[in-house]
Amino acid sequence: MKTKSALFAMAIATLPLLSGCSSAGDAAPMAGRAAPLVVPPDFALEPTAATAIRPADGGQEQVLDALFGGIAPRSAAERAISTTSGNAEMGIRSSVGDPQTNTVNKGSITRDIIAAPEGDGQTAQAVIPG
Repeated sequence: MKTKSALFAMAIATLPLLSGCSSAGDAAPMAGRAAPLVVPPDFALEPTAATAIRPADGGQEQVLDALFGGIAPRSAAERAISTTSGNAEMGIRSSVGDPQTNTVNKGSITRDIIAAPEGDGQTAQAVIPG
């Protein structure tokens, strides 16, 4: 008798859970076709020619000024650095890879650090707070 009443109580308790299943068929998304886009007949649109010249009204400069606020004032330290460095040697970029160019040997430890795989090491962990 006790098992019968326990089963009956469980059946009554599961009825609210099963009531949500009755509308599952109605909630399925309905696929339909949208009406095609139509340009109204009173629009006289013509494609622009590929060779059309755009007007040079300075629009890009106005956008850059609006985004970044125009030319930023330079501090005295920044002006001193930029004026005391002098002019770059002509052809400096082509001589950078030259074997006669002196470079600094940073040693094997720096090379090992740069070549090390990403991730936690044996004794160190990288933790990003937050």
